[in-house]
Amino acid sequence: MSNEAATAQAAQAAEAAPAPEPLPHGLGASLPAADARAKTEGTFPYAADLWAEGLLWAAVLRSPHPHARIVSIDTSHAREMPGVRAVVTHEDVPGSPLHGRGKADRPVFASEVVRHHGEPIAAVAADHPDTARMAAAAVIVEYEVLDPVTDPEQAFEAEPLHPDGNLIRHIPLRHGDPEAAGEIVVEGLYRIGRQDPAPIGAEAGLAVPRPDGGVELYLASTDPHADRDTAAAAFGLEPERVKVVVTGVPGATADREDQGFQLPLGLLALRTGCPVKLTATREESFLGHTHRHPTLLRYRHHADAEGRLVKVEAQILLDAGAYADTSADALAAAVAFACGPYVVPNAFIEGWAVRTNNPPSGHVRGEGAMQVCAAYEAQMDKIAKKLGIDPAEVRLRNAMATGDVLPTGQTVTCPAPVAELLQAVRDFPLPPLPKDTPEEEWLLPGGPEGAGEPGAVRRGVGYGVGMVHMLGAEGADEVSTATVKVHDGVATVLCAAVETGQGFTTLARQIVQETLGIDEVHVAPVDTDQPPAGAGCRGRHTWVSGGAVERAAKMVRTQLLQPLAHKFGMSTELLQITDGKITSYDGVLSTTVTEALDGKELWATAQCRPHPTEPLNEAGQGDAFVGMSFCAIRAVVDVDIEIGSVRVVELAVAQDVGRVLNPAQLTARIEAGVTQGLGIALTENLRTPRGLIRHPDLTGYALPTALDAPDIRIVRLVEERDVVAPFGAKAVSAVPVVTSPAAIASAVRAATGRPVNRLPIRPQAAVVTERS
Repeated sequence: MSNEAATAQAAQAAEAAPAPEPLPHGLGASLPAADARAKTEGTFPYAADLWAEGLLWAAVLRSPHPHARIVSIDTSHAREMPGVRAVVTHEDVPGSPLHGRGKADRPVFASEVVRHHGEPIAAVAADHPDTARMAAAAVIVEYEVLDPVTDPEQAFEAEPLHPDGNLIRHIPLRHGDPEAAGEIVVEGLYRIGRQDPAPIGAEAGLAVPRPDGGVELYLASTDPHADRDTAAAAFGLEPERVKVVVTGVPGATADREDQGFQLPLGLLALRTGCPVKLTATREESFLGHTHRHPTLLRYRHHADAEGRLVKVEAQILLDAGAYADTSADALAAAVAFACGPYVVPNAFIEGWAVRTNNPPSGHVRGEGAMQVCAAYEAQMDKIAKKLGIDPAEVRLRNAMATGDVLPTGQTVTCPAPVAELLQAVRDFPLPPLPKDTPEEEWLLPGGPEGAGEPGAVRRGVGYGVGMVHMLGAEGADEVSTATVKVHDGVATVLCAAVETGQGFTTLARQIVQETLGIDEVHVAPVDTDQPPAGAGCRGRHTWVSGGAVERAAKMVRTQLLQPLAHKFGMSTELLQITDGKITSYDGVLSTTVTEALDGKELWATAQCRPHPTEPLNEAGQGDAFVGMSFCAIRAVVDVDIEIGSVRVVELAVAQDVGRVLNPAQLTARIEAGVTQGLGIALTENLRTPRGLIRHPDLTGYALPTALDAPDIRIVRLVEERDVVAPFGAKAVSAVPVVTSPAAIASAVRAATGRPVNRLPIRPQAAVVTERS
């Protein structure tokens, strides 16, 4: 065959072949994460992988006692060890000795009193990690051991554990008529255990001293500017002389890195003049970082004969542990959402957050809202049982909608399709019963050998409906800044919003692609030389950082289109960008984005700041929240009533998402949130007898695995756009975490007839005897 014939044949084959699938592009597409390949191949740059010339290694000495008075600290033996370069204690903190996320009440190093197990006492830098650990162990601390206060109810009468006292915050919410009463009354006492955020990957950091006497901290921080300011205050430096560079974040469902090692790390680098690295063990992570608030809840619900709520009374007690951290914020969410996404004309809620000698509690996904959801949904089940009404029906009769009023007095102005969500999960077909499957193929509670006899297995169906607030609350100044630059046909986004696994970098690329029609978009690494974007929690970055990126991209779009619009005598609003092409409404103008750029360098910086909120007043009233998100889940469980094992068969999820920006990413976030809630419901409980963390490892602390995950059916995504949110989208990760534990507990109640008043559900709570 001649070359000409071969060429012709190839051309014909090319014409006959189907066109290649277009790459995902812009908002609404399932654009893959930019870092997905690097993470799966093991080349993603985590802090634990960093190295620097002249590197030293750090170790932290932590208290073995939950409560003790420090009589003396002798560091002489540690300092004399070969290879040790520095030992620091509270005496070596040049700046503020206190720090904290919400309130600066936590010492960098304990000086006079130890208030929780694992509190930092001293830190060591040495030329080898083993030397550093041995030197830390060689620091001699003489303690006078004190009785710990571990029961939050005792904290009200106990001697003050802190100069600020034991009470962190009290919110007495008053709404409606205190004399109102219903025809039926149900009561309950509920306990929620301590959940560890269990971050993926090691908590690690590298501190590098700078020639100007400052320091650079390389951390997997989720709020780099806040960490910089905290570090600068402790180091006695201006914030400009401390730089936080965000390394690859393995994943975060809470505050990712413990400041209890960030600050000693920087102090050691400043003291030695050398780079210092610390990689925390899993035990140190359990001892150092904050956990979900253990909570005690007392509820009394009044309802009429039709099951409609008349009044809710509740007492909510959060165990903040040794320090305040974000407990005031968690309490506000717990009190405000104590009645759930239901219409309640009269509510009287008392909420407290108190200090104890337990490990500190802080921000974990859905804090406050998750604990009350488990309690108020148990109350709804009790109402349904007492009246003989279907549990889904009693929820539907009380479902909140847009325009209803929260017990805080705030009107719900955002979309609130609670009834629609409930109906979607209620009407979804149930999974087949085990009796329809051959016995040898059963998936039994507790695993293949878990159930003694299939005849001991009972199936239950339960419901959970949850709500969370988005962004900060009570007057928090929510703002983010972003810059979009375009050069040589490539767009770059600069924004200090940290990618914690929530998908912000992917979203930023999609926004620029959608707005400018440019395929190649890069998101620059994050450091504190950029303007602040705030913490990566409560859907903030989808809203405020995504909004800032959108505004900056639109400003660049105007710069791009203005010359063309001027040339053709029209406004830029009459031009559109689609699939990399610029066209006018009348078809007169048609060119490509590349041609319009023609070597130009364009850039713009913009901010996004949502409408302001206000603190709750002395009666718990106020417009405290920017927006809210809702979720309904139906759980199907199988319970071995003889040994108490529980297997979650299926979780059907319907969620209010505003707008789907990335279908694959959104689905993954919901599934991850539901699975995290599964752990809260069944396995995760960080036990702390007398304030001591028992089994600070992933053997004693049971995380759910892929083998534990049930079938998760996302049966409905309600896309009713929130008009005040950029793109109309809502946060999606927290609300399934809040809702799924309540739904699972509801299903176990249905299967066993037992009250199930505690999470995680203990086996004895699911055992059915003749008396129960």
